[in-house]
Amino acid sequence: MARSTDKTLRNQVMYQIFVRNFSEEGTFSAVRERLSEIKDLGVDIIWLMPIHPVGKVKRKGSLGSPYAISDYRAVNPEFGTLDDFKALVDDIHRHQMKCIIDVVYNHTSPDSVLSKEHPDWFYHKEDGSFGNRVGDWSDIIDLDYSNKELWSYQIETLKMWAEIVDGFRCDVAPLIPLEFWLKARKEVETVRKGAIWLSESVEPEFIRYLRSQGMTALSDSEIYNAFDICYDYDIYREFKDYLSSKGSLSRYADAMMRQEYIYPDNFVKLRFLENHDQTRAAFLIPDERTLRNWTAFLYFQKGLTLIYAGQEYGAAHLPSLFDKDTVDFIKRIDLSAQMKRLYSMKKDPLFTDSVYNVRAAGESFIVASHQKGERKAVGVFSLKGESGLVEVDLPDGFYENILTGEETEVFRCGVQSHGEPIVLLVKR
Repeated sequence: MARSTDKTLRNQVMYQIFVRNFSEEGTFSAVRERLSEIKDLGVDIIWLMPIHPVGKVKRKGSLGSPYAISDYRAVNPEFGTLDDFKALVDDIHRHQMKCIIDVVYNHTSPDSVLSKEHPDWFYHKEDGSFGNRVGDWSDIIDLDYSNKELWSYQIETLKMWAEIVDGFRCDVAPLIPLEFWLKARKEVETVRKGAIWLSESVEPEFIRYLRSQGMTALSDSEIYNAFDICYDYDIYREFKDYLSSKGSLSRYADAMMRQEYIYPDNFVKLRFLENHDQTRAAFLIPDERTLRNWTAFLYFQKGLTLIYAGQEYGAAHLPSLFDKDTVDFIKRIDLSAQMKRLYSMKKDPLFTDSVYNVRAAGESFIVASHQKGERKAVGVFSLKGESGLVEVDLPDGFYENILTGEETEVFRCGVQSHGEPIVLLVKR
């Protein structure tokens, strides 16, 4: 585990933006216009998906994937200039938020600056041509980290951006040697003390596949040596299986509890219902009441909460990575007021460092709790929007549901759920 990882990251909310599709203009300046609204939602960190120029060779779609980068040290001119980007980051800081950017270090576009200037820094197929080792990524070519000159270039690039931003979200970080990330973190610290490091850790099945192909594939336990935050993909399959009725709720709860003893004490997970690679939450969970419960549980979980732009208004369409496909901010399911209340809850120090427990109550309810000394928060979440009597570990009495301000009775260790999320806080 990164020894300097601060547990207060568990009290924070991150908001993900793809500049191209965040607005009709698709510019840094257009993002600036929405910063007050984003801050008001309850956000601590803005994650900007890749801001760099996109390659033109073997490009997918009309505009190409932002993850097929042609120059790590430049900004995409479609978004604006470097000065425009700096102005955006300055404005994010004025709104008392931090900014992290995407780092895509496993590969570049086939026509990248590095492929032209340093072709020896790349993986080559048997015929000597550029290639990649994951078949469906046809618009990129892989870098080869056996070359230490590449390490120096990449780390110097990180230090350059660390003069401006507060940290990095690192794309498919497990495909790159751990020793590189350890060295990168140490050197970036000299430029940006306390920089945030988020790893896109990958699914267990993908790790096994990559290892079967003789490739580097770091587990979460390994990647935590260099990173503060890892994705929740180690339990994402159980989440999806429950939603599709392929798996049980208890299996999902058990998977979450397993994280409590396989990772170090200060582990931080990125908790999400959706991101740019996954189906929108409102598409997976179209019922508004059920979505409100899942959203409340998202914030209640132990870890850093991720919101993908548009999620606050129930956007159901996942924007394309390859074309102009502007996020629909029409308020079909307006979760913004709920998110503001949940943000206040998440700031409670109880959510920083607690004994965390999760269990399934049948196939419809999750009961979770945070406890530190005599302070305790208990959450009851109806994940099918159903009513029912749910057992909770609280003394009988009346408690305030801090999500609504309403009085809720616990009687004979049971609470009556009417299908809406409940969070009861014992204030001692």
